[in-house]
Amino acid sequence: MTAFNPDDMIARYKERAAAVRKRPLPPVAGEERQHFIAQAEADFQDFAIIADSIATIEDGVLVLRIDMQLQST
Repeated sequence: MTAFNPDDMIARYKERAAAVRKRPLPPVAGEERQHFIAQAEADFQDFAIIADSIATIEDGVLVLRIDMQLQST
């Protein structure tokens, strides 16, 4: 078994976030379509937050540092 690498995990989350953005809409309409879109948005947000984190292992514990400050444009 290979050792856990937090940077590799972060890279996988970046790939997942990108995949959600490219995910095609299934041939559904109405409420089901809205549910699918809402789920895709939530998936992207979750994956992107972790993808933007800084991961370290401290005393055997995976620590994700996530800057939750909103930046104004």
